[in-house]
Amino acid sequence: MYRKSFYQYLMTERNANSSTALAQFANSAFFDQSFPKQSDNYDEISNYLELNAGYLPSMTIFDQAWQQYLEKME
Repeated sequence: MYRKSFYQYLMTERNANSSTALAQFANSAFFDQSFPKQSDNYDEISNYLELNAGYLPSMTIFDQAWQQYLEKME
């Protein structure tokens, strides 16, 4: 079964008119040229964000997005 990358899922949450944390994360990740776009590995993405994503105010936002991603991929 084909599984979307986390980035592909995240892009479905983009909304320039939304002020939700998830939409803001998605909007920012869209402009992040180095984001691991092909990855579906939690540790790889989490480590990348912790080291490189100054646009993410809290890793809790990523954790919540990851849970939603897993639910959608089931």
